[in-house]
Amino acid sequence: MTIDAAADGSSLGNPGPSGWGWYVDADHWAAGGWARGTNNMGELMAVLDLLRQSAELPDDLRVHCDSRYVIDAVTKWTPGWKARGWRRADGQPVLNLELIQAIDEAMTARRKAGRKVEFVWVKGHAGHPLNEAADRLANGAATAYQNGSVPDPGPGFTGYAAGPAPRRAAAAEPVRMAPTRAHTVASAEPAGLFSLTATGPESADVPDDLETVIELERSLLAAAVRTRPRALEALLHPDWSEVGSSGRLLERESVVGGLAPVQAQLEVIEASKLADDVVLLVWRAVGPERASLRSSVWVRVDGQWRQRFHQGTVQA
Repeated sequence: MTIDAAADGSSLGNPGPSGWGWYVDADHWAAGGWARGTNNMGELMAVLDLLRQSAELPDDLRVHCDSRYVIDAVTKWTPGWKARGWRRADGQPVLNLELIQAIDEAMTARRKAGRKVEFVWVKGHAGHPLNEAADRLANGAATAYQNGSVPDPGPGFTGYAAGPAPRRAAAAEPVRMAPTRAHTVASAEPAGLFSLTATGPESADVPDDLETVIELERSLLAAAVRTRPRALEALLHPDWSEVGSSGRLLERESVVGGLAPVQAQLEVIEASKLADDVVLLVWRAVGPERASLRSSVWVRVDGQWRQRFHQGTVQA
């Protein structure tokens, strides 16, 4: 039997009050979070807790996620990171290492037990019932920490009919985390068992570029970057331009003096390499009142990724 579950994370401020949640059905779900964390930390912790709580069940697991970042991390990037001593292709250490290694250990344990884990991407905020439920749990947990309270941890898999109930304490094992950007991982397991993609050091380098661009794009939403001319100058290409949602064309000189802060979370739709030094990022900016679809072209110049073009369209 295969258990279908969804895992999701949330952060109010990114970093800020953060939550995570996974959902199978009304009787089997879990949630948690921290007073300060990132969206990626929440996404990772939701997957980790789901793996831990289902560890003693005899069933395979199908995990629905709306984060391509997490899925690629769990299914592609770990072999290269592990081969380099848990360092990225640029030599920098992998961040949030405790979470990453814990997920790797949980996946390895499942392999040894002969139980499969499949990761499936689903579009966020599109009516997928499991994803919507996990999203509500994650947002609710983040809101609870924002209000100074602690969210309901949920029943977990206690009493799950498909197999023996796991020890509830397995989900409570602490994972030490710093409130930094999250980078993620997976196990270098045989193809098929976890629906993983076998990658060597060369192919593992490609997702690291995508990962870097996603984090740089996310930083452009942060007030600490938007309000600082030097930070904007470092991230925007000298020939940068933008076509805004109003149809107005903006030049670099008009924005490097500072941008107004925004309240929005970045949801990756697609990240792809158009060339060795060119990345196209398509994403959704989700704010408190509306969402917009956005696309950015990033180019690498002298080893530094810089945004060359950006376009935004208000989502109907």
